[in-house]
Amino acid sequence: MGATRVAVVGAGAAGLAAAKALLDHGLDVTVLERSDRVGGLWVRDEPGGTSAAYDSLHLNTSKGRTEFADFPMPAHWPDYPSAAMIAGYLADYADKFNVTERIRFGATVTAVRRTGPVWEVESRDGTSATTAEYDAVVVANGHNWDPRWPSPAYPGAFDGVQMHAHDYRSPDVFAGKRVLVVGMGNSAMDIAVDASYVSAGPVLLSARHGAHIVPKYLFGRPSDATGGALAVLPWRVRQRIAQTMLRLAVGTPESYGLPRPAGGLFQNHPTISDTILHRLTHGEVVARPGIDRLDGGRVVFTDGTAEDVDTIVWATGYRVTIPFLDRDWIGDDPEALPLYQRVFHLKEPTLAFVGLMQSTGAALPVVEAQAKLAAAYLGGRYALPSPAEQRAAVRRAYAAAVRRWGRKRPMMRIDFDQYVTALPREIRAGVRRAAGGAAVHTPTAKAKA
Repeated sequence: MGATRVAVVGAGAAGLAAAKALLDHGLDVTVLERSDRVGGLWVRDEPGGTSAAYDSLHLNTSKGRTEFADFPMPAHWPDYPSAAMIAGYLADYADKFNVTERIRFGATVTAVRRTGPVWEVESRDGTSATTAEYDAVVVANGHNWDPRWPSPAYPGAFDGVQMHAHDYRSPDVFAGKRVLVVGMGNSAMDIAVDASYVSAGPVLLSARHGAHIVPKYLFGRPSDATGGALAVLPWRVRQRIAQTMLRLAVGTPESYGLPRPAGGLFQNHPTISDTILHRLTHGEVVARPGIDRLDGGRVVFTDGTAEDVDTIVWATGYRVTIPFLDRDWIGDDPEALPLYQRVFHLKEPTLAFVGLMQSTGAALPVVEAQAKLAAAYLGGRYALPSPAEQRAAVRRAYAAAVRRWGRKRPMMRIDFDQYVTALPREIRAGVRRAAGGAAVHTPTAKAKA
């Protein structure tokens, strides 16, 4: 039998990392990408319609904590590069590691089915459909492209313009408008700041729940620079240290009129912004509580106040959507999909996932680590533990996530520093299992059995 054939769905950061790792193991890789270029969410105006990149978008984690270990970002780059720089970086990564030549651009995956010992992957290029067989599939289609709107919708009707943050590109759309941004994440802050320079009056920033606002620099260094050094400490200890540093440096969100965060730092992803606090203190952005109802050209808030508004931007996040897999594989809710090490499907590990997680830090080192784990298995070096041990590990990780993060996507949650440290150890453990005679159930091994 020839090299194991692997389909990788998506050519964003996760798919590129997966393809690179698989090629390193000598596997036969095909990357299926619906767009006409690599880069996924970092590509401005990509024709696939999945990217939400806007003019002012930059990294919100520092260069040193975001780069691929196998492909460091240029030393002369700023600490927080622009989206255009990251898109170019990913394209250079694909070229350097010979991934680009393995990509079928314009190929939208429509179905992935298990048929006997192989996976059938159906894709569409324009009006023509193609079905090919693979020994394994790596799902790397991302989960920040399907906009989540408020559900249920707020009572009442609104006469103005409503848009999701996914569709925002430049502040021109807000010129002379009375703008309300709903949300407390990174996109919400960026959009509120951008709009505040062109809007008619202060931009209103509404949220039901608070978030910790972390500037990009603390005490003259990137604010995430100490993360690796603190990673050896229990997260509760890290939390107390980091919260104390943050409070000394910038105060609390409440001191800026923002809602109090529901949990401590590191329990939810913090919002990283240098500029929002500046615009709040200058009155160019004004905090408002959650929305009670919509009333024509006005929005009524939970404290009984009301404001005239022309445009509402819903920065309310994204749904996890894997449209090409049916319920037999992802259940009713992909956010609750149990995966061993957040990579391997418990029923069939030749279905692997890279990037289906929610990290407390940057994504690129995480997907790079996941890609190396998936490739070690599919390349035959790494043996998984028994199915019972895998299920037990998933249950333990889930219980720990619920204790730390509550019921909001607990199955997907990972601690960045702990996770990127743990996966290389897991690979070494799996190599020892394989050397000790544990079954390495790679597609090739199955075919030879």
